[in-house]
Amino acid sequence: MNEIEAAEGRLRAEIESLKRQIAEQQRLLADRPGGAARPSRRMLAGLAALLLALTAGGFLAGYLPRLRRAEALEQESQAGAANLPVVTVVPVERSAASSNLLLPGNIQAFTEAPVLARASGYLKKRYADIGDAVKEGQVLAEMEAPELERQIQQAKAAVEQANSSEQQAEAALKQGRTNQELARVTAERYRALVEKGAVTRQDNDVYQAQWAAQQASVEALDKAVSAAKGAAASAQANLDRLNSLKDYLTVRAPFDGTVTLRNVDVGALITEGSTLLFRVAQAGRLRTYVNVPQSDAVSVRPGQQATLTLANFPGVKFAAKVTRTSNALDPATRTLLAEVQLDNPDPRLAPGMYAQVDLAVERTQPSLTIKGDTLVVRADGPQVAVVEGGRVRFARIQLGRDYGDRLEVLSGLQEGQQIVVNPSDLVREGARVKPVPLAAPRK
Repeated sequence: MNEIEAAEGRLRAEIESLKRQIAEQQRLLADRPGGAARPSRRMLAGLAALLLALTAGGFLAGYLPRLRRAEALEQESQAGAANLPVVTVVPVERSAASSNLLLPGNIQAFTEAPVLARASGYLKKRYADIGDAVKEGQVLAEMEAPELERQIQQAKAAVEQANSSEQQAEAALKQGRTNQELARVTAERYRALVEKGAVTRQDNDVYQAQWAAQQASVEALDKAVSAAKGAAASAQANLDRLNSLKDYLTVRAPFDGTVTLRNVDVGALITEGSTLLFRVAQAGRLRTYVNVPQSDAVSVRPGQQATLTLANFPGVKFAAKVTRTSNALDPATRTLLAEVQLDNPDPRLAPGMYAQVDLAVERTQPSLTIKGDTLVVRADGPQVAVVEGGRVRFARIQLGRDYGDRLEVLSGLQEGQQIVVNPSDLVREGARVKPVPLAAPRK
């Protein structure tokens, strides 16, 4: 700016000098004898220089103020830019093609069964308690039921009575068949005699009727034998049932495992089918069920590898595998039920523990993600402040899953757009701001 003012001052001094020279030339011409004479070359050159100086002066007189105003505006703009609010911005990024899906789950025993009473009675002895390792068929407890013993005795008597009735029916059937044979022989003889005229027809009819009656009697006796056999079989089945109930008074382990619950003690009254005695579980192999969101349901398949992490084992990852899925989404939660199994030979893990199941999910179309602290929640929905050309524009977005420090964006943004981190009250629609990229965290 000082150089421009100095140049302007020198130009004005030269113009004043030329003006004085022209005035001096005019005075000398006027003093010459003979009136106006033809101007000399020096005078013409001076006039030309004067015109050129006047033209340059006029140009500078119009240009220099404009230049000064432009410089002043530039200085004001720079001062205004220095006074703009500084905002931290981050770009909208696209997630990786593969991501880890972390889902909660409860660890369960691969095989677990409650041991209930099959017969009513009192607990006589107990041979197992919680934490005991048991084998299949091992006796866990014994019960006593005096009334069951009496029922068995009564059933045995009923079986003997039914067998006697069956034997009596068979004897009556045998006698009936004998009488039937005698009646048949007599009827056939009288039929031959009546044809010869040796006996009357009346006598023949009597013996023919007796034979028919004996045939009907044998059929009735045969049915009575069948009924007696059925009654005997029924009595024997009732006796077998009671003997089976007596066997159930001895409680045995259903499979190899560990007793995880003992619910009764010696002397307790046991009710058939309702009293829980023990709970036995196999902890050598465990499983957990997880609910996979709809967006990742197609990416979870049987055979897929997974890892389990637990809070009480920091830094330890347990290898697992997806064994099966429901192949259908729950309409209430829009999630896919998946079963994850893992071996537990130590066993370090126990049924009932809470775990985080980590599944590696491949994405065919990776989604856009933003930092969680860029989100602005308003009455008309979630938004972010986008900086374009130094100005702020609020864009409405549609959110997907929440990854904790990052959020999935389904629509409303494009990859690479700069959005404001933790927007303050100064960040308004259309406001001018000075964007500064977020510094990368130190490693």
